[in-house]
Amino acid sequence: MNYSNNTYAALFNAQKEHQFRVGNTTYKERVKKLKALQYAIEKTYRKEIREALYKDFRKPQIEVDLTEIYLVVKEIKHTISHLKGWLNKQRVDTPLSLLGTSSYIKYEPKGVCLIISPWNYPVNLTFGPLVSAIAAGNTAILKPSEMTPNTSAVMAKIVKEVFNENEVALVEGEVEVSQELLKLPFNHIFFTGSPAVGKIVMQAAARHLTSVTLELGGKSPTIIHESAHIEAAIKNIVWGKFLNNGQTCIAPDYVLVHESIKNEFIDAFKLKVTQYYSENPQESNSYSRVVNQKHFNRLVSAIEDAKEKHANFHLGGDSDAASKYIAPTLVSNLSEDTILLNDEIFGPILPIKTYTSTKEVVDYINSKEKPLALYIYANNRAFVNTVIQETRAGSTCINTNAIQYSNHHLPFGGSNNSGIGKSHGFFGFQEFTNARSVLKKHTIGPLHLLFPPYNNFKEKIAKATVKWF
Repeated sequence: MNYSNNTYAALFNAQKEHQFRVGNTTYKERVKKLKALQYAIEKTYRKEIREALYKDFRKPQIEVDLTEIYLVVKEIKHTISHLKGWLNKQRVDTPLSLLGTSSYIKYEPKGVCLIISPWNYPVNLTFGPLVSAIAAGNTAILKPSEMTPNTSAVMAKIVKEVFNENEVALVEGEVEVSQELLKLPFNHIFFTGSPAVGKIVMQAAARHLTSVTLELGGKSPTIIHESAHIEAAIKNIVWGKFLNNGQTCIAPDYVLVHESIKNEFIDAFKLKVTQYYSENPQESNSYSRVVNQKHFNRLVSAIEDAKEKHANFHLGGDSDAASKYIAPTLVSNLSEDTILLNDEIFGPILPIKTYTSTKEVVDYINSKEKPLALYIYANNRAFVNTVIQETRAGSTCINTNAIQYSNHHLPFGGSNNSGIGKSHGFFGFQEFTNARSVLKKHTIGPLHLLFPPYNNFKEKIAKATVKWF
């Protein structure tokens, strides 16, 4: 919904006043909310969601189903099937020194939460975190991206139909709306977007000592070892790279291919692009578009920069401003100062670099910020183990890419520049809760033997405690 600046605080205060009622809801009450959200997304508004995403950037219906609707529905189902156990007291052991007590962990809601979501997967990355927030017993204000207005409008209808605004509300608007919301003392902020904006969110959160989950991005490397099955690797890489027109935070950002198989890789890549998107991808109904003119211009500038610096374009490199179309592009012989090798690409352009040794691969990856994802295509166990051991990344796939996001038993998130905190399943539930420790004393126990006044006998007990307990 559209709110004026002076109502953001009122909306926040309404949720703040209601937070303990929501926080004390039962397992059944939370499940009821989740099921209502699932029904709205999967049944009532599925067609409208598809149409909205096509209007926003020509996203194919199958991609909408698989990467937006399915992933949220799966998150809801996974959460419902495990929530009772997550809400139970988590008993922990008692050390001998605390004999006579028992302890447990209670996962309690953080309170009023702000979820700021991006444009590339607007439904998934808005409602996915919301599922965790609801499961944990929080209230939430949602601020989706202004770059996908049609989808935001549909999500606003869903939220208004399913929830009372003192529990969940969606606020539409430009970046100024996010700036106003960030002035409020939320108990937790969940942000998905770029590292640059993530720093702004973190600065705003620091003013109120608000905890944050930052799902960011970066340049995710894809390594092709000479032992890799090229045909199988190409199938996954072409799909993972051009899904959503490359506008995916865990898309392969650049390829490190062994020098001996570079030409084989290029030939297979070009053939697979044609198989997936035809000889003319601009006419393909499986290939979406860049979201807006600003991002289109950014990507065209990166291509022009590479051309000016004499890069080799093996595929693509052309574009059409009227339809915001950029062809599937494969480029090599890039100098290290090119935009494509320094900035996260977030579009349908794949740079290639070659290597000859494992050390070269490891050193190059470690010279960059920690990536959100790292992909290894190899049938050499020693090589795979070395890369995993000697590098750092938010997640890693071996002989596939991008699908780690869909396993809700795995934590999803980055490290440092690629993010802070995790999402999905129990890990998302944890982000929106405080692990409250509770200790109860049942009997006198031995601890009172160490109370003042101190003497030699108590000193001996203290020494024994340090040594044995």
